[in-house]
Amino acid sequence: MQFKHPELLYALFALLIPIIVHLFQLRKFKKQPFTNVAFLKKIKFETRKSSQLKKWLTLLTRMLLLACIIFAFAQPYYAKKGTFQTKKETVIYLDNSYSMQAKGDKGELLKRAVQDLLEQGDASEKLSLLTNDQTFKDITIKGVQKELLDLGYTSNQLEKDAVLLKLKKLLSQENTIKDVIWISDFQQKEEPFSLESDSTLNVHLVQLKPEKTNNLSIDSLYIEDKSASEMELVVIVNGEMESAIPVSLFNGDTLIGKTTIAKEQNPATARFTLPTNNGLNGVVTLDDNHLEFDNTFYFSINKNKKINVLSINAISDDFLKKIYTEEEFNFKGSTLEQLNYSSIENQNLIILNELQQLPISLTNALRVFKENGGNLVIIPGNDIDMESYNALTSMFQINYSSKSRNERKITTINFSHPIYSNVFNKQVTNFQYPNVSEFYALTSPHSNPLQFEDGRPFLTSGENIFVFSAAIDSENSNFKLSPLIVPTLYNIGKQSLKIPNLYYTIGQPNEFDVTVELIQDNILKLSKDGKDIIPQQQYFNNKVKVKTNESPTESGIYAVKDKEKVLEYVSFNDNRSESQLIYNDLSQIKSANVSNSLNQTLEDIKSNSKVNELWKWFVIFALIFLVLEILILKFFK
Repeated sequence: MQFKHPELLYALFALLIPIIVHLFQLRKFKKQPFTNVAFLKKIKFETRKSSQLKKWLTLLTRMLLLACIIFAFAQPYYAKKGTFQTKKETVIYLDNSYSMQAKGDKGELLKRAVQDLLEQGDASEKLSLLTNDQTFKDITIKGVQKELLDLGYTSNQLEKDAVLLKLKKLLSQENTIKDVIWISDFQQKEEPFSLESDSTLNVHLVQLKPEKTNNLSIDSLYIEDKSASEMELVVIVNGEMESAIPVSLFNGDTLIGKTTIAKEQNPATARFTLPTNNGLNGVVTLDDNHLEFDNTFYFSINKNKKINVLSINAISDDFLKKIYTEEEFNFKGSTLEQLNYSSIENQNLIILNELQQLPISLTNALRVFKENGGNLVIIPGNDIDMESYNALTSMFQINYSSKSRNERKITTINFSHPIYSNVFNKQVTNFQYPNVSEFYALTSPHSNPLQFEDGRPFLTSGENIFVFSAAIDSENSNFKLSPLIVPTLYNIGKQSLKIPNLYYTIGQPNEFDVTVELIQDNILKLSKDGKDIIPQQQYFNNKVKVKTNESPTESGIYAVKDKEKVLEYVSFNDNRSESQLIYNDLSQIKSANVSNSLNQTLEDIKSNSKVNELWKWFVIFALIFLVLEILILKFFK
């Protein structure tokens, strides 16, 4: 028991007053003689005995009466230590990621949590509320009732550390009782959920789980077996099926294909045959009642745009013609003497094919070409003018130096380099290594896609530039016969103009190029359902490089527009990591209170912070003792 005004307890010393009054009778008694002394002595003894008991009872009731009055004015209360004197702060994290779409015993997990907050939360208490995409500070539950009822789902779930950081920012630095309520399904990610102990916070983890966890999702899709007239679209579906599931393919709103996937397969594949070189705004759907967001998948196939490649040759470019085919590339070859310099600015990729010397005019033209977003591949000749080469490559911190005539094998592939992504199913460590007879030493701070056996670079790459350290003609190297030459040069060519992929994932850094010549001050925009988004973009001579990350936030097919002219389409899908309904076990966490009921958690917090005032009881007891004293004085003889 604690007191609001403990200083008033000093008044308890006043209890000495009735004790003094009762113990020290100041009135003098006058003697009165009687004839029958024995009889009077007996009456005197009995009267004094009764009077003495009455005095002690009266003393006791008066002392209790006075004590209760003093305690009532001191205002006693019962609560956890420090609750009454300390200010209370509450901050709530409400996970509105897509996995909270799953259904529990009372409906969708997120909707049920919102309903519990509105029903059980203190409508007048000031608190702060954090979701994955919104923050409400110093509000009341009643004040954000509409926002909570309209709360939607998002694919951008905050990481654990980001949640903790934002929660702590919403709390003051004062000495207050800080309650943190973390409402989520605690879906299992790459690492198990853990929480460090923090004595300044009372953390309450509320884990909401669905009734069923066998969710189906469209994971991805890709093009396979492409020919001049047809191509096959392969759709990957993850999850355990209770029966065969229909999968539908739409072009916009028009159904163009339908198939079923067997329940025995996991993952399962659905295949559709499509005509080649036809634009398609594709939508793939499947029927599943668990999570809705991953039942639809968007993709876009734009009409084929060819990449412009120019090779400036000192030797034959036949091997390049076989790589840069007419279906995907506009390939042109020219000798240095016949080069049309005005055509350089229209290229996406320029290859210097074993030139012995680089004229200053070509160096200057290539510098401007590179500054305007062009891509450059340098294959040196067998006996180059290093000064003219370094005049160009030094601008990119790459330099040629001494020539070595010792044969070297190309043994190391940088599998993580972008030009080799999705090329190898596994990291190859034993293959027929290509070799070179002579090579130049390269100094480069950049990454090396290919290296010799001694670790020196055979191919180094900077920003939009790829530099070989040796000639690859048949007299010096068998690299042209190696399986590496096709993916290396082909992917360099494909990346020189980043044609939009079939689809992109929301919340990840994405980049693509749009071939267009913009009028001054014009910008590109992404449009969907009458809403426009202006992405980050950079304009070059013949293309615009578009980058997206935080936006768009809604999945679907977006038109890339120059004013009102549609240039092409790009598709965005939500991240499928939310589709796996596997959850963390929080029972081992000792640094927080773990519960699976939000209602119970709210009740426990109210109970822990509740102040039970007791002064009314002491007033009642004072009245009782007053009545007892009156009764004793009136009826006790």
